[in-house]
Amino acid sequence: MLSNAVKYSPNNSHIQINLLIQNQNAVFLIQDEGIGISPEEQQNLFEPFFRASNVGNVPGTGLGLAIVHKCVDLHQGRITIASQVGVGTTFRVELPLVVKSVNLTLPDVIHR
Repeated sequence: MLSNAVKYSPNNSHIQINLLIQNQNAVFLIQDEGIGISPEEQQNLFEPFFRASNVGNVPGTGLGLAIVHKCVDLHQGRITIASQVGVGTTFRVELPLVVKSVNLTLPDVIHR
């Protein structure tokens, strides 16, 4: 997410990272002043190979946020987004500080 914030923000813009502890969760907030993501495209943002229509010539595969989403899911967390085109984007990742035990075998992790 930090890499995307840098990649899709103009030079000399601000990127802010905050870490908070709220309700037994570690909360990461990553806020940029980048190109932003339209409301219509936000719903597809975590799909593999999806790239927003306003990325222009910025290189990428559309896999980064899909991987982040999967990692957050595996840690029993959640990720949300607030974004406005031309203004910027804020990602909020909440990860529990205490995780309920989950019995996964290696094939489960690979095939989920």
